[in-house]
Amino acid sequence: MHINLSKRHAIVTGSTAGIGLAIASGLAAAGAEVVITGRTQARVDAAMASIGKQVAGARLRGLAADLGTREGAEQLIAVVPETDILVNNLGIFEPKPFFDIPDEDWMRFFEVNVMSGVRLSRHYAQGMARRGWGRVQFVSSESAVQIPPEMVHYGMTKTAELAISRGLAETLAGTGVTVNAILPGPTRSEGVGDFFGKIAAEQGVSLEQVERDFIATHRPSSLIKRLASVEEVANLAVYLASEQASATTGAAMRVDGGVVRSVI
Repeated sequence: MHINLSKRHAIVTGSTAGIGLAIASGLAAAGAEVVITGRTQARVDAAMASIGKQVAGARLRGLAADLGTREGAEQLIAVVPETDILVNNLGIFEPKPFFDIPDEDWMRFFEVNVMSGVRLSRHYAQGMARRGWGRVQFVSSESAVQIPPEMVHYGMTKTAELAISRGLAETLAGTGVTVNAILPGPTRSEGVGDFFGKIAAEQGVSLEQVERDFIATHRPSSLIKRLASVEEVANLAVYLASEQASATTGAAMRVDGGVVRSVI
């Protein structure tokens, strides 16, 4: 299968590191012109330079804005009014006991993880429908269907993304626009790496040991018995953005290493 996105334009939110950066790099490698977004210009510039080194002739644009706010979304829309592919990857997480999560944290997580995708999809999907082609993706998580007790507020937002993704797919039925959610499992992203690195330093063990202990203790149902790489997640996102995925819509696609114990 050869995926050619040379005629397409894409926006990947939260694409200066981790899964978002890998998705942006994968789309660029497939020929798409990709808008890289992050909160600071320095991070955006670094991400563009990183992709440029990996992908010869990469077509990239960059925008520094806080897309977890209404103002940030409006800034992006003003600069980039249309796109063919929208990947709503922006998200935050933090382990915190349920009884210690204040109202402010619930609202902050919903605003960043959920409303960022709502605002951008509401704008860009309408243009896609008028043109008769488009791809909208929400990067959710296996935590959407297996709510982690160590961060219930995060799991709540990921479940909300599944509802929005399916509802938007229903709304866009017959338009040529597909809407899907991706459910990564434990992934070796920058944020996870930093979190595990802190634990490793505190316990005086290797990062590899912390990862093994996490899988054994918190995700024992994993079939691959390791963290996924960001590239493994990005591969699915690139496929869902392609012409070849035209019959896949309204779906929640798992790339979780088999963590979710379900046949569907």
